[in-house]
Amino acid sequence: MIVIKRVYEPKSTADGYRVLVDRLWPRGVSKEKAALDLWMKDIGPSTELRQWFGHDSARWAGFQKKYRTELKNKNEMLDELKKLAKQHDRLTLLYGARDQEHNEAVVIASLVGV
Repeated sequence: MIVIKRVYEPKSTADGYRVLVDRLWPRGVSKEKAALDLWMKDIGPSTELRQWFGHDSARWAGFQKKYRTELKNKNEMLDELKKLAKQHDRLTLLYGARDQEHNEAVVIASLVGV
């Protein structure tokens, strides 16, 4: 099972294997509090795409399309996430954005196979 969760939410034993999929480290979160198993910063959207999107939900459709195009060059990382999802009862993709519906983890989860 693959779930997504804000990295700012407390760690839970139900999280399973925890992977941060943001390119940037989340502000104000210590490594201990994040309690990551893996940080896949290179799977996050490019700086240019992140800045263009600006977490503007009106740009969500365009962001998804552009980000999926970027992810075509990151098949190895997507395959690694698929492998991790099979190895663990639960794979939690962590992100820092405030918007729970419009962020890179949503796109990644749809490709990895929710």
